[in-house]
Amino acid sequence: MRQCKGWSVVVVLLVLLGLGAMAQKLPTRDEGLFQMQIRDKSLFHDSSVIPDGAEISGYLFRDTPKRYYFVVEEDNTPLSVTVTPCDAPLEWKLTLQELPEEASGEGSGEPEPLDQQKQQVTVDEGTELFTYKGNDVESYVATSTPSGLYQLELLSTEKDSNFKVYATTTPESDQPYPELPYDPRVDVTALGRTTVTLAWKPTPTGSLMGQPVQYCVVINKEHNFKSMCAAEAKISVDDAFMLAPKPGRDFSPFDFAHFGFVPSDIGFGKDRGLTSNKISRAYTAKPKASDIQKVCIGNKNIFTVSDLKPDTQYYFDVFAVNSATNTSTAYVGTFARTKEEARQKTVELKDGKVSDVFIKRKGSKFLRFAPVSSHQRVTLFVHTCLDAVQVQVRRDGKLLLSQNVEGVRQFQLRGKPKAKYLIRLRGSRKGASTLKVLATTRPSSKQPFPSLPEDTRIKAFDKLRTCSSVTVAWLGTQDRNKYCIYRKEVADNYGEEQRRREQNQCAGPETRRKSEKVLCKYFHSPNLQKAVTTETITGLEPGKTYLLDVYVVGHSGHSVKYQSKLVKTRKYC
Repeated sequence: MRQCKGWSVVVVLLVLLGLGAMAQKLPTRDEGLFQMQIRDKSLFHDSSVIPDGAEISGYLFRDTPKRYYFVVEEDNTPLSVTVTPCDAPLEWKLTLQELPEEASGEGSGEPEPLDQQKQQVTVDEGTELFTYKGNDVESYVATSTPSGLYQLELLSTEKDSNFKVYATTTPESDQPYPELPYDPRVDVTALGRTTVTLAWKPTPTGSLMGQPVQYCVVINKEHNFKSMCAAEAKISVDDAFMLAPKPGRDFSPFDFAHFGFVPSDIGFGKDRGLTSNKISRAYTAKPKASDIQKVCIGNKNIFTVSDLKPDTQYYFDVFAVNSATNTSTAYVGTFARTKEEARQKTVELKDGKVSDVFIKRKGSKFLRFAPVSSHQRVTLFVHTCLDAVQVQVRRDGKLLLSQNVEGVRQFQLRGKPKAKYLIRLRGSRKGASTLKVLATTRPSSKQPFPSLPEDTRIKAFDKLRTCSSVTVAWLGTQDRNKYCIYRKEVADNYGEEQRRREQNQCAGPETRRKSEKVLCKYFHSPNLQKAVTTETITGLEPGKTYLLDVYVVGHSGHSVKYQSKLVKTRKYC
């Protein structure tokens, strides 16, 4: 009788699965055969059979139910069925189908015709054992179940959705999902402006049972997740990012090409300081940070999440993952709001007064300029002493410019009655930054800083180079300024990077040795096209390398250094 009933169950299952599944061998808990079957992807792909002791993944179209079947071969068998919703809440129910107790033919041992068996199963909806509706990971567990054909029906009424199903007739020995500790909560142990430290108790699955377990942490700004597959369904896989040029420095439309100043730009901005066509260095923008992140950290049960935004609420979930089976269990997640960013003190700039500004590495400073009188134009002078800084200027909230500044830059901003200007300076990632800032509505002749040409390079003439002298030229302005030139002998391998590391661009000629001074002279030209001067430096050694610096000194003593120039005398003449 038992043998006849077993054959009847198997035959009916094959009928329900259709001809495509008739050739498929039903799963078994013979361990050798089971391990072979579970590795065979073709065996369970798109199959309505639930293998005993393995988690399967599936997909539901909205309002379209899906049915899965599995066989319990003997009475009084334990049974556990676990359904994990991923994208949306699910409705699911488990039923035991009524099957014929005996074969037809009055005990002849021959099964009934297949069409007749199929009709019997499909007409009878079976005995409903369990129903659930929601997005929790839910299980049906029974210590003793009758033999027969079990049907699991799933439905998603909200949207198309992924899900996972696990069924086993040996729940005590299988233990597919990592076990949670007695206290499954995730605790926040430290909270900062951009960091949150989490801690949780380890799962006994790894320590007591010796199974390979790792922890994965999921961070997002919306809500906690009840399963790993729910979090993974939310994670974007789009890593596309844009390439953006880093703003460069703009030069004068007249570059004195006729005098040996080789143009370094293709085009020039018409409004000085507001536009720039030069791309000095291309850089790769960081990919836009995703709203949800997953980080797997091994078997550590303490983790610090970094690079968060200040004053922002985040949700944190921890999942214990069985590395061998890829099954997971969710801890009770938590949430926390990062601390507010320390409010920056805004420095007030006075019209025509130079302000010294110090910025920490990767830090920022805010400056405010509010002219007391009506004005048509504002001159902003920025002199970076060490590394480059990013300068942003807003007039009454409207962005006027955003550029990286290295060395000396002068911007001309259009004025507006009663306008207020907010200047944000952002420091370098390499180290701390120091700079001098001047904002004024006064004419250039009354500024404490000297006026500058847009091109502050020093040009050396190779054809005029001798064993003991070099000839250089630099640009001036229409204002009469004092120019001092200094020389310093350096090693032959002295490079641009070494020069930048060693020299503070804001240091004036008063910091130089008297022996390095070549001369000082006054120079200007009413015609900007002719505002260029030359100087021959003598008394040099043959085959030596020298670093040349030109300082322009303003009426109040403030000085600005041109870009340094490396020159080398001829070795043989």
